[in-house]
Amino acid sequence: MGRLEEIDKNFKIETNLDKSDIKFYSVLEKPFSIYGVHYENGKFRRMPEFVAKRVNEGVDRLHTNTSGGRVRFVTDSKYVAISAKMCNIGKMDHFAITGSGGFDLYVRVNGQDRFNNTFRPPFDCTDGYESVFEFKTAELREITVNFPLYSDVCSLYIGLEEKAKIEAPTPYKNRKPIVYYGHSITQGGCASRPGNAYPSIISRSLNVDFVNLGFSGSARGEREIAEYIASLDMEMFVYDYDHNAPTWEHLQNTHEAMFQVIRRAHPTLPILMMTSISKDRCHDNKSKRRQIIYQTYKNARDKGDENVYFWDGDKEFAPYEEYGTVEGCHPNDHGFVGIATSLVPRIQEILK
Repeated sequence: MGRLEEIDKNFKIETNLDKSDIKFYSVLEKPFSIYGVHYENGKFRRMPEFVAKRVNEGVDRLHTNTSGGRVRFVTDSKYVAISAKMCNIGKMDHFAITGSGGFDLYVRVNGQDRFNNTFRPPFDCTDGYESVFEFKTAELREITVNFPLYSDVCSLYIGLEEKAKIEAPTPYKNRKPIVYYGHSITQGGCASRPGNAYPSIISRSLNVDFVNLGFSGSARGEREIAEYIASLDMEMFVYDYDHNAPTWEHLQNTHEAMFQVIRRAHPTLPILMMTSISKDRCHDNKSKRRQIIYQTYKNARDKGDENVYFWDGDKEFAPYEEYGTVEGCHPNDHGFVGIATSLVPRIQEILK
């Protein structure tokens, strides 16, 4: 395996971790596999920078938040460490920093990714941190490390025992990703750790790849974002942005238009339309917004399109509403599990 620090000394990692046999590897090197983000102009990003700048100011700022980013690999190291350089760390009064700025680690057991550890950032950190997790035994494990939901990552190195094996991970079941587009809930606010955002739960449940294009406060269904999504090679498209549409009139003017842009590019692509789980106090005229989204779905079905689907957020989230949010709008972990529990069988059936 080629070592970046041998070519560029700026990539050499100095560590304060108490490990005499540790060796760091950039996640950009093989055999590490990166999903959900790409590296461009000194940062990991969820979409190309030039596209983000064309959409709106919020998308330009938030596309470098690494929600949905994952690094996967196989190793027999007795420990896994991270050394992350971060350009921005999201800190909010209603959001655990382990979710907004932390990484978490899953191990594949009997075909299912199981949670093992959260790499917790110190609350006063400003430009990144190091952390290590020790296993009880040394054995070959398939590892997934999820990137933070609401922070920017400039570089990420994985630290392993110097003598440890490193191998490529097993590919996801689907060759192409599910693409999610939406608001802050899609992005993952306010899960306590990255793996608890509902697209991540669905990914683990069904062993499917995904791309998270959730942009907090900034998903408005513009033609520029519709055209970008239409250019992607994907297994399925899921969209839920009415919470960010400034008015119901804006939603009416953009929702079916976005669908048509994507449908023209992908005539048989499964498309799932979601309505908001949030209460009326979070935006104007929830019932009107729901009807607009349902009408897009109904219009397509009436024209013979059998690859469109509708998910009623108000109905599906109702059993989780009492204990499922942080402040009445954004789900906590219980709420995200509720959304995923409803969506997993639907998406599984659609992907068949």
